[in-house]
Amino acid sequence: MATFSTKPGLRYSVPDWDAGNRQLSDTAERRRQSSQETCQEARMLRNETTSKTIWNESDSSRRLTERVWGITRWRETLEASAQELDREMDALTLSKEEMERALAATLVPLEVTVECMVLREGRRGNELLSDPVEAQLKKEVDVIERAQHALQQGVDTSFTQLCLLQEARHQVTHDLQNKMDAQGIDTTCLKLTVNSPGISLKPNPTRIPISSSTPQQWEQFSQHNVSKAQQEMQASLQLREEMRLSRLQIQNELQSQRIATEFSIRKRTHQLQQAHDERKWQLQSTQEEISQLERDILGLEGDLQAKTAPLKLAHTRLEHRTERPGMDLCRDEVQYGLVEEVKQLEGTIQALKQKLAEAQHSLQNLQLHEARMQKDLSRKQEAISLERSSLETRGRLSSILTSGPMAVVPLTNSSGRHNLMDSLTS
Repeated sequence: MATFSTKPGLRYSVPDWDAGNRQLSDTAERRRQSSQETCQEARMLRNETTSKTIWNESDSSRRLTERVWGITRWRETLEASAQELDREMDALTLSKEEMERALAATLVPLEVTVECMVLREGRRGNELLSDPVEAQLKKEVDVIERAQHALQQGVDTSFTQLCLLQEARHQVTHDLQNKMDAQGIDTTCLKLTVNSPGISLKPNPTRIPISSSTPQQWEQFSQHNVSKAQQEMQASLQLREEMRLSRLQIQNELQSQRIATEFSIRKRTHQLQQAHDERKWQLQSTQEEISQLERDILGLEGDLQAKTAPLKLAHTRLEHRTERPGMDLCRDEVQYGLVEEVKQLEGTIQALKQKLAEAQHSLQNLQLHEARMQKDLSRKQEAISLERSSLETRGRLSSILTSGPMAVVPLTNSSGRHNLMDSLTS
């Protein structure tokens, strides 16, 4: 008889089977209830998120609108500040060019003054002296050099201030350009909608960009730029006023010194002319005295020559009478008379020779002094000519004053700037 084999393994009981079925039914019931709750919550969440999304989008648009308005307000402030900077830079550039023209206008006066000093170095002898004219000319050179230093310092200071204004304008322009870019970006963002074709998901859009600033820092930065521009413009305005006063003061000093120097030259020329006339009269009187003395010397020489013959006669008589013989060789009245005559003639001749020597010495002194006076007169004539040449040379200053300061071509555009719109669009 064959046997029935059974499948080996764990077998469940009927109660276990019933329990398993009940468990599956209960689990399905719970799963359906949970699913219904989830769907309900999902519908509520959809409604809530949709409303919140619409609200957030509207709130973001409102904030973008306010931000664009705030940027526009600062943009207008920065544009006005940039325009004021442009006007101040133009005004300071004109003042700087006026200082440059004033500085260039001092070259001719300095050249003229030095030329006058060189001319007066041509004086000779005792006319080459340190007189008030030389002192005034040296003072004029000192005044002109100090004026040049002050004007050059003004030019350098204005150039430095222009650089500061340019730097402030660069900051304002850079900030203005950033405001314009930011305004354009925020305006574009404001125009975007969910139906715009250019929208897409971006990687990590909520990241904080490097160098981000806070609204307070953003506003303080623009406020600082505007305040800095106002500060530099105020400094530039004060500098322009100081430069104007400095130019007027320098002009007055140069004019006063020019008048003082020319007055000193005219006074010295008058003194030289007086001394020249006096020396000319003295020379003429001396020449007349020399002529008279020469005539007297000729008379003395004639008298001296006239006394030689009587002396020879007396000498000859005395010599011949020594040949008398014997007792006739006596010292009679004739002998005494001839001896006295010889002594008188020798004394007369000695006196005439001495007086002739004195006259000749006096004549020599007069002639030497005449030569010195002629030399001195010639030097005075040269000195007068040099003083007059100095006045003629300084006549160039009067022509410059009447025609105005010489024109100077500006070295460059001192501000180095462009128009506001050009700089913004470049």
